[in-house]
Amino acid sequence: MKTVILIDNIGDDVLTGEWGLSFYIEYRDRKILLDAGGISGAFAGNAEKLGIPLEEVDAAVLSHAHYDHADGMSTFFRLNDHAKLYLRESCGENCYKKPDGKIKYIGIRQGFLEAYAGRLVRVSGTYQLGDGIWLLPHTAPAARLEEAGNQESMCLKVGEEWITDCFDHEQSLVFELPEGLVIFSSCSHAGADLIISEVRQAFPDREILAILGGFHLYNKTPEYVRNLAERIRSLGKIGIYTGHCTGEEGYEILREELGDSVHQLRSGMEIRF
Repeated sequence: MKTVILIDNIGDDVLTGEWGLSFYIEYRDRKILLDAGGISGAFAGNAEKLGIPLEEVDAAVLSHAHYDHADGMSTFFRLNDHAKLYLRESCGENCYKKPDGKIKYIGIRQGFLEAYAGRLVRVSGTYQLGDGIWLLPHTAPAARLEEAGNQESMCLKVGEEWITDCFDHEQSLVFELPEGLVIFSSCSHAGADLIISEVRQAFPDREILAILGGFHLYNKTPEYVRNLAERIRSLGKIGIYTGHCTGEEGYEILREELGDSVHQLRSGMEIRF
């Protein structure tokens, strides 16, 4: 299994970095795109520089309904004429953030879901994308997910009503390998430890090798990050490949607490399992 980071906050002199995330994954005979960064479509320029043919991708997955993961998909659809995009049934163009009471739209670019309806596959529950490939929803108690939504000041607009975002539009992409499971959870809004626990509950007889994605720690206190590190440690030795919304300070604290099991994502990074 091979993964290449097509876009992350950290770039270099050759590859673009931006606030967003995109993974290219080769697994057995499948080629999968997970997320596509923001509206700039910079992930595609990086893919071209890396020699990755996006036109050969078999399937695309959207981790959740936020702009910095979804909006580059219009560029992907222009380059690839056949791959379907798998997203949660509940995904809509209705995600907002209310920091200090100010409303900011952070959802999928409005009009996208209608414009590309023929390319979308909406899934619910635990969904098998292919042999050894799974899309998992949140299964934690609603109160725990609502607590995370309130902590992030994130909400959904449903008609004229504002409700707390419980992240039912978020999903984890899980791959089975002989040695164990690899989890992709692009922003882990409800907590990386919770997502690991959800996957473990879904696959009680399998080890977890690694989790890849952002941990949404850029806006958290050092104490919060250290407590998260302790909870992850209690779940066993798991490889951590994180970037994007984890933030520089969050990454450094995780590295300090969990040592060499923690790795920094960056545009162009290749990971093999």
